Amino acid sequence: MPDHFTLMIIPNRKSGVRKVSVPKVAIRNILITSVVVVLVVLFVVYDYASIKRDRAEMSRLREQNREQQQQLRELGLKIDEFSDRMEELRQTDKKIRVLAYETSRDKKLPLSIGGSDKETRIKDLLNKDHNALIEGMRKNIEKLKEEANEREKSFDELLAFLREQKSILASTPSLWPVRGWVTSGFGPRRSPFSGGVEFHKGIDISTRFGKAIVAPADGLVVVCGYESMDGNTIRIEHGHGFTTAYLHLSKMQVKRGQRVKKGEIIGYVGDSGRSTGPHLHYGVYVNNVPVNPKKYLR
Repeated sequence: MPDHFTLMIIPNRKSGVRKVSVPKVAIRNILITSVVVVLVVLFVVYDYASIKRDRAEMSRLREQNREQQQQLRELGLKIDEFSDRMEELRQTDKKIRVLAYETSRDKKLPLSIGGSDKETRIKDLLNKDHNALIEGMRKNIEKLKEEANEREKSFDELLAFLREQKSILASTPSLWPVRGWVTSGFGPRRSPFSGGVEFHKGIDISTRFGKAIVAPADGLVVVCGYESMDGNTIRIEHGHGFTTAYLHLSKMQVKRGQRVKKGEIIGYVGDSGRSTGPHLHYGVYVNNVPVNPKKYLR
């Protein structure tokens, strides 16, 4: 093969033809150099485009990081606010328990439940290490979760207690069954018939004949009938150990097995049975033991 390439150059028709002999090696070197230059240019262009793209991405990531930092700060402050609210709920829980304990007869309700330890304030970590902030938020969220579970348990217990107290209140014979004059109180007294001393198991309320008698609490009528000594008699079980008795009625408005509501008319004042005149003998029993009705009347 020839070692040279001959190039023929014809400037115009009148000029003569020029011949240039170029070594084959030079041609090859020129081609190689041209390819290398093109590749270098392409690489530089690509690298420049990549750098611009990376700079744009870095700028976007920095902006995103700033936004996330701000969101973390706001979330941290909200966690602190929620912690304050949970502490307020804990104090409210405590106040309700103290009040419920003071008004409860049996003192069954514990005075307090749970209690949060001293916790880290997120606002104190805002200017510290990012990892410290994240760890502080994680710990506080765990504490808040535990506190929320304790409060839920506490409020469920309070709700059950208050429902029981409501039931006890509804069962407590607190209304006067009839208004009148108490002519004979609870306890030892001189018998109006024999003259001897006897234990009076209730109170006698003197009023006009036929006056309406109302149930002093919700309950179930367990006795409704006539007895030789007590005359027309009604007994009502109210629950929680409370039972009430009504003697010497002229007329009974309820039947055995009937449920009655507080304030509902159950009968009328009379003087049936062994009686010296129109009145109501009213008795209150706790677990079948007679107690002074005045203790519950208001």
